[in-house]
Amino acid sequence: MDPNLHQKMGITHMNRAIQYADMVEEDGQAQVHLTREDWQVVADTLFAMHTPPEMLPDEVERYELVNEHRTIRLHTPDLIIDVEAL
Repeated sequence: MDPNLHQKMGITHMNRAIQYADMVEEDGQAQVHLTREDWQVVADTLFAMHTPPEMLPDEVERYELVNEHRTIRLHTPDLIIDVEAL
């Protein structure tokens, strides 16, 4: 299965969030902000479009919605990354 354009954008935003998280990491956690639109694309990719795990960035071990569904939490081997909308 090839990702559609919306999924490709969501995957791209996740990769950028993961790369940026390394620069702002504190004690194994990082907080990253995306525009509301970009956050929604990531949320759609993860939670609404049934994107297969093999399409997601290799670093993502699992993910969840927290903070009353306002934060996407990405778990990687080294970090917990909270992705929030501006």
